[in-house]
Amino acid sequence: MGFLVTILATVVVVHFYLWWRLVRSTTRPGSRARRVLTWTLVGLAVPLVATRAGGRIAGVGFERVVAWPGYLWLALMFYLVVFSVLVEVPRAVALLPAKRAGRREAAASVMAPSAMPVAAGSGAPLAEAGASGSPPHEQQAGGAGIDRRLFISRTAAAVAGAGALATVGYGVTRALGDPVIERVPVRLPRLDPRMDGLRLAVVSDIHLGPLTGKGHTERIVRMINGLRADVVTIVGDLVDGSVAELGPLAAPLRSLESRYGAYFVTGNHEYYTAEGPREWIDELDSLGVRSLRNERVEIRHAGAVLDLAGVNDLNGQASGDGPDLGSALGGRDAGRPVVLLAHQPVQVREAAAHGVDLQLSGHTHGGQMAPFNLIVPLQQPVVAGLASFPRAGGGDTQIYVTRGAGYWGPPVRVGAPPEITLIELHA
Repeated sequence: MGFLVTILATVVVVHFYLWWRLVRSTTRPGSRARRVLTWTLVGLAVPLVATRAGGRIAGVGFERVVAWPGYLWLALMFYLVVFSVLVEVPRAVALLPAKRAGRREAAASVMAPSAMPVAAGSGAPLAEAGASGSPPHEQQAGGAGIDRRLFISRTAAAVAGAGALATVGYGVTRALGDPVIERVPVRLPRLDPRMDGLRLAVVSDIHLGPLTGKGHTERIVRMINGLRADVVTIVGDLVDGSVAELGPLAAPLRSLESRYGAYFVTGNHEYYTAEGPREWIDELDSLGVRSLRNERVEIRHAGAVLDLAGVNDLNGQASGDGPDLGSALGGRDAGRPVVLLAHQPVQVREAAAHGVDLQLSGHTHGGQMAPFNLIVPLQQPVVAGLASFPRAGGGDTQIYVTRGAGYWGPPVRVGAPPEITLIELHA
């Protein structure tokens, strides 16, 4: 409940700021334009709230109806705020002359005589001051000042609007386009030379949900199969709903091809459904994708062995289904290299304490919509790409964080294109 109140409060504050900058500052009081724009802004907030609240209450079917306008407005709203904030300083600088002119006019009006000459014998002023009591030249100057303020405010609003529209438009094309194939060579000192060149396809954060169709999964499967990987790994956040709602969208995973199998670990979103992750684990098993639940398997290649381990996501802790590296790695041959599948990069520190050679993770989306990539480090040690952390017993635990092949919320990616990764191991 507290989280929902926080979200609603944020939505209200953001919409008020946008009204203040894009409506109030660009229209005259009482004008028809101000009324229309105000109600338009209120109307845009409705599908945004309905997308999240309605989806949880009425299910994915209802969410599909409101998701496109709701999520697109969320992205547009975000970038309107970003661009509006960016133009605040130039806007203020441009308004300085108008403010100075206003202060000069106010000072002049205070110093002006209180009495005016009158026509002889009539008691009437020689010149009418107008309804406001200001001389005509001051009204004209004031009018010019107001026009200047409106012009500058409208120009700033136009710049913010154009920037937001262009950014979101670009982001939609990237989010809905083909994922980028990232080919990443990784050297593991403990890797048996006979396993040199072993290829692992890594995909994460597919996020099957109200805005994706079966074609989204089919494209990802087709691209993975084109890599001819030895092992396929799905590192969490596959779905945003139940098997009953999204089962058909996951069906193409049955066609995944690899020499030594396809493996899955849970992400935080698998724990957000009322049914929990168990039904998806069973569903994936029927599709030929094995879930690694705090356990490991041996990958035997050219007479050598590599341990492939997987742990549950941290969000499973609340239900007693959290990660357990002790179970996943206990009792193994410490001379073998081990690759760990763990959805969240933050788990790498514990992995390093257990002597893991390489961790494969997702979760961050690479920030998905810049400048969120600047905020991710507050929670996760790596935003995207390859990094190293000191390992217990010497050496380093390497981690590769994929940006994910889908998107969450707005179908928009800016500065973080979707990704499928091919990790090639070398001795």
